[in-house]
Amino acid sequence: MGKFFENLHRVLIAGVVLAIVVLLIRHRDALGDHQFWSGIMRLIHVWTGLLWIGLLYYFNFVQIPSMPKIPDEQKPAIGKVIAPTALFFFRWSAAGTVLFGLITALMNKYLIESLTFQSNPTIGIGMWLALIMAFNVWVIIWPNQKKALGIVQADADAKKAAARAAMVASRVNTMLSIPMLYCMVLAKYIG
Repeated sequence: MGKFFENLHRVLIAGVVLAIVVLLIRHRDALGDHQFWSGIMRLIHVWTGLLWIGLLYYFNFVQIPSMPKIPDEQKPAIGKVIAPTALFFFRWSAAGTVLFGLITALMNKYLIESLTFQSNPTIGIGMWLALIMAFNVWVIIWPNQKKALGIVQADADAKKAAARAAMVASRVNTMLSIPMLYCMVLAKYIG
């Protein structure tokens, strides 16, 4: 049994299979229902959002503050192995969160109204904050991290400037995540 849990892919597949079993037991009659599929999109949106914000908080609460404490000879393990992998999931979970959030809003017929603040301005504010955060991930954080981590060529000064720019954008996203989460979680209740 221990071998099973040592393989992340097996664990994820088992989780999906268990969710499908629950779905078939509890919601088999709803498979053709629009509201059911809207709920599935919302579920995927929330899951990718948890991954995105979890990694954002990992970078800001754990990795960035810990880097000065790590001996120089050990830093390549972070920069060459852990950070690139974490950044892969970070940027794609950001894209997935936005994509499935927009699909959910479209399926529930509040996409345009929320983005233009015509109805439910709270969710609209949350959506715009998430879009700004995703922009930061793809346009500021990732290109600068590629330089800082040596994925693309840059001299020492450019690497240092890129690392700082990525860190500042990441801190902006950490700041924006608090009102964004407030808006997303409470929009249904406060309008």
